Amino acid sequence: MKILVIWRLLTVGGVNAGWRNRAVYFKKHGITTEFLYCKDLGGMHMVKDIAPVYLTKDKKEIHRIIKENHYDAIIVVDTSQAYKWLDEADFEGPIIIEARTPEIVKLKRNLKGKERITPQKFIVPSKYQKRVLSILVDQPTPIEVIYNGVDTSFFRPKAINEIKLDSVSSIPANKKIVAYIGRLDARKNWRMLLKIANLVKMEREDIEFWIIGGANSVDRDLFEEEWKKQELTDIIKWFPTIPYQEMPNVYAKIKESGGCTIATTRAESFGNTFIEAMACGVPVIAPDVSSIPEIVVHGKTGYLYREGHVRGAANQIYEIIDRPQVYGKLSRAARNRVKKMFSLSACAEKYIELLREVTKGDDT
Repeated sequence: MKILVIWRLLTVGGVNAGWRNRAVYFKKHGITTEFLYCKDLGGMHMVKDIAPVYLTKDKKEIHRIIKENHYDAIIVVDTSQAYKWLDEADFEGPIIIEARTPEIVKLKRNLKGKERITPQKFIVPSKYQKRVLSILVDQPTPIEVIYNGVDTSFFRPKAINEIKLDSVSSIPANKKIVAYIGRLDARKNWRMLLKIANLVKMEREDIEFWIIGGANSVDRDLFEEEWKKQELTDIIKWFPTIPYQEMPNVYAKIKESGGCTIATTRAESFGNTFIEAMACGVPVIAPDVSSIPEIVVHGKTGYLYREGHVRGAANQIYEIIDRPQVYGKLSRAARNRVKKMFSLSACAEKYIELLREVTKGDDT
C-alpha cells in the first residue's frame, strides 16, 4: 500500500511527530508513506530521513504528484486547499480527513470545501476532538478516535551513564529543570509561562526553566523581547531549535534533575510532548483543558491545574520537585500509562486496520 499525507505546514510539532512515528511503523508493515507540504517551518529534519517529502505550492505540480504516484489512499490534515486539488486531479481512491485543530473557528475554516470530495472517514486524536468535530460535520461519515503513538523504545528513561551530558545544555547543579516544550504563540500561551517564572523566581532558587522550541514561531521576536525585558534570562534558558532525535536525551536530563515539563496551552487536540515526556518517566504539569485529562492523570502521572491559574501551576511544580519520595512513583506510572494507552504499536495498528478497511484490504 502507498499513501499520501497532505498538510500545508511542515512544523516541529505534534502532528508531524505523530506522522513520523507512524511512517516508520507503517514501513515495517508494507505501507509506504509520502508527505506533501506547502511550507517548511523548520520541520524537514523530522521526516526527510524516513519518507519521500514533496514541498510545493504549485498547483500543477501537486496535480502531477497525485496523478502519477497511484496512491491507494490520501489523508488530508487540516488543509482546505487539498479538497480542490484532489477534485481537480480526479483522484478516485479513498480520502481520509484528519481534523487536528482544537479551535472550532479555525477547524471550520480548515474543513471549507470538503463537499468537493467524499471522505471515507474522519480521524481525530482524542475524544475531546471528536466532540469538537461533531459540531461541524454531518453524519453519517464516521469519526474515528486514534491517539498519537510514541515509540517507547526510543522515548524511554535513561540511566545517567546513557545521557549525553555535553549536548544541548548541562544539567544545572542543585536545580530542578522545568521544561516548556513547543511553539511560542497565543494558543500555547507563553506569556503565562513568563508569569509562572516570575513568581517562582521570587520564591525559589532551586528551579531552572527551559523553553524548547519556537525558532519559527510567530511570536519569536516578541517573546525574546519580553524574556529580556522582564529580566528572566537568569531563570529561563531558551533553546529555539533542538532536533527531534535529540529529545529523549533532553527528557533524560529533566528526569535526572528531578524536574518535570509544564504546559500553559489554552487548547490541545492531543499533545505529543505529554506522551513523550511520560514515556521517558518525566511527570507532566498542564492545565485541565480540552484533551489533556485524557492523557495526564492528575496525581498519578503528573498534575493538572485550573486554566490560567499562575499560583496553581507554581504550586504543582513545587508538589513534584519537593517530594522526591513520590517522584519515582509518578515516573513509573507515567511510563506505564504511555505503554498501555499510547504505544506506537497499538495506535499505529489501529490506523493500519482503518487503512485496510477503506482500501478493501488491498495492501499490495
